[in-house]
Amino acid sequence: MKIIIDADACPKPVLTICKQVGQMYKREVYTVASFDHQIDNDHHIMVDNTSQEADLKIINMTKADDLVITQDWGLAAMVLSKKAACLSPAGIPYDVNKMDFLLEEREVKAKLRRGGGRTKGPKKRTVHDDERFQAALVKILENGCLN
Repeated sequence: MKIIIDADACPKPVLTICKQVGQMYKREVYTVASFDHQIDNDHHIMVDNTSQEADLKIINMTKADDLVITQDWGLAAMVLSKKAACLSPAGIPYDVNKMDFLLEEREVKAKLRRGGGRTKGPKKRTVHDDERFQAALVKILENGCLN
């Protein structure tokens, strides 16, 4: 199992936790981001800054039983279809049974924004988010699964 991070919009504490925990469990940690981002990682993959370029690279390198860290619901759905695990930066595992709902919610919100409406952004990251993320990451690496 390798850890692949969608690093374009990943919080810095998540990157740090992944590198530390990956090292503890002897797992390679790959970061994928456009060249607009400066990421310090031994296995960093830089992609063009065109739309979805990082997502395409991540999907192409993901194998069954890998772990992908992303907050992109569309990418998460594709990762799950490859029988890989997927975890949000908040430490919440993505579930195949909930993906249809999440993708429908994403479309409804995008339609609202296109029409001039506003949606709430994410809440400010807390220490609790970092702790929950680390606990979920360790659980996956120890058990090889999300449940």
